[in-house]
Amino acid sequence: MSQSARPLSPHLGIYRWRVNMWQSVLHRLTGLFLCLAALLLAWGLSAAASGAVAWNAFADFSASGIGHVLSILWTWALLFHLCNGIQHLFRDGGMGYDAAQRDHSRTPKYFATGWIVIFLSVALTVLVWICFFVRANGGAA
Repeated sequence: MSQSARPLSPHLGIYRWRVNMWQSVLHRLTGLFLCLAALLLAWGLSAAASGAVAWNAFADFSASGIGHVLSILWTWALLFHLCNGIQHLFRDGGMGYDAAQRDHSRTPKYFATGWIVIFLSVALTVLVWICFFVRANGGAA
C-alpha cells in the first residue's frame, strides 16, 4: 500500500455533511453576522444622537433594498442563534445521548431537532416581518 493512498489527517472530504454540522457552521456565521449588525445598530444610535442630517443618512440606508435585506438577515441570524442556543442547552443536559439512542440509531434524535431549529428560525423570521409590515401599514398586530 502506497503512502499516497490514504489521507495524512482527517479532512472535510471524508465526512458526510449532516444537519448538526450545518448548525455548527451556521451558528458561527450568524454569530459573526450579529457582531457586524451591532455596528449597524451603533451607527443608528450614533446618528440619532448626532442630529437630523446623520439620522436621515442612516434612515435612507435602512430604507434601501440592501438595508431591508440586512435587517431581515439580522433578524434570522438572531433567531437562529437563539433557537440553536436553546437546543444546545438541552443537548448539554444529555437529551438524545442515551446509549440506546446513540448506539443503535442511524439517525439520532438530535438530527431531527436540528432541522426543527432551522425551520423554526425561518418561520419565526417570517412571522416577525409579517407582524412588522402589518403594524407599519396601520394594522393592529
